[in-house]
Amino acid sequence: MSITYTLRHHGAIDGVTGSCHQLLLADGRSILVDCGLFQGAETSADGGAAGQPGIDFPVADIQALVLTHVHIDHVGRIPHLLAAGFRGPIICSQASAILLPLVLDDALKVGFTRDEALIRRFLGEIRKQLVSLPYQAWHTVIDGATRLRVKLAPAGHILGSAYVQVALENGKAKERVVFSGDLGAPYTPLLPAPRAPYGADTLVLESTYGDRRHPNRKDRRQRLQALVERALANKGSLLIPAFSIGRTQELLYELEEIIHRQRSRHVASGLAWEDLDIVVDSPLAAEFTSGYRELRDHWDQEARRKLAAGRHPLAFEQMLTIHDHATHLQTVDYLARTARPAIVIAASGMCSGGRIVNYLKAMLGDSRHDVLFIGYQAAGTPGRDIQQYGPRGGWVELDGQRYTIRAGVHTLEGYSAHADQQDLLNFVGRMRDKPRQIRLVHGDADAKAALAGAIRQQHPGVEVVVP
Repeated sequence: MSITYTLRHHGAIDGVTGSCHQLLLADGRSILVDCGLFQGAETSADGGAAGQPGIDFPVADIQALVLTHVHIDHVGRIPHLLAAGFRGPIICSQASAILLPLVLDDALKVGFTRDEALIRRFLGEIRKQLVSLPYQAWHTVIDGATRLRVKLAPAGHILGSAYVQVALENGKAKERVVFSGDLGAPYTPLLPAPRAPYGADTLVLESTYGDRRHPNRKDRRQRLQALVERALANKGSLLIPAFSIGRTQELLYELEEIIHRQRSRHVASGLAWEDLDIVVDSPLAAEFTSGYRELRDHWDQEARRKLAAGRHPLAFEQMLTIHDHATHLQTVDYLARTARPAIVIAASGMCSGGRIVNYLKAMLGDSRHDVLFIGYQAAGTPGRDIQQYGPRGGWVELDGQRYTIRAGVHTLEGYSAHADQQDLLNFVGRMRDKPRQIRLVHGDADAKAALAGAIRQQHPGVEVVVP
């Protein structure tokens, strides 16, 4: 006797945003894994898109929402899910349970309302629905003819990230379905690398970098230092668009290490590394950084050793945090006028909103400034346009207006929070029991095609499906 179930994908099919996957049992009951916002040009078969983020599928029989991590493209549609009537448990890791309200607070202010009392009530309801699950602990979601349990394991993507193992049992029949979420790469600051599960019958696997391999991540700090010194040689600021959670904290960790090692070495003419301002211009990033510090028990051994030695990799003296909007505008104006060497880290990571946009408007036209991309830029986002057309002296549209790009534009690989092709192949290859079927999601068409070919070559007995 076999167990009948269906997988439906409500996002992250044509690109890397809007992650939302549903596992349905034969009796109609189901679980949802992630419920994220779309960004850029990506859409879902249900009609979801960046400008239409609603829920266009039935929610009455969804028994639980299971979260892999708290990036907005994995959790941003949760308010819409609740508005559609979902009242079930929201299962996530212990760290994600702490960080999720911060993400949703910001998402509500941007997409719903700035009414603080209404937001507090909504977040209060969310906290009631949250089920904080320790890693490697099984949790029963459905206990009927077919029993459904879930277990989370560290994914190494951001703090609290997990891949989801789903165990289905009906008498002697058993099935194991694994949802990878976003898998991290080795040598990610603060986080241990993910370890593959023992096995799976079906694997839903991300493919963000399925068509490429990252440069040696072990020497990326040296490459970051060299690029910063080159960018600041002609004065000006270095703008780094970065997501508030994950990438910002990794950058701060790396910059603290560079400053600790270099100290009096000049980063620009007349300016030592220890005197360089590192501006974090994002209230949300500041909150997350504080959250990361509180969750230090989840850090890896190297990070804990630095703490024990009296260092503070996420709160060092060169770091300046900007909270209020007035100071933000003053900082943009000051750096644009004076071209004072500084590093500015601001959201959003794809330049589709947030405070980074004001910096870009003010500085893209000045060749003294530079922009550094360290993360994936989805098709249709301003970040992709700057990355693609900036080196050719092109333009980008921000808030409906064209801006000529004269600033230097750089991309530094090796800082991606995503596994590359080899890491993804290792995740599959290190399973003792190989999946019968692998479903590739969360990637552009070229990335999925390349990864599908590589998996078929290494594991010819595995069926690879691109939904």
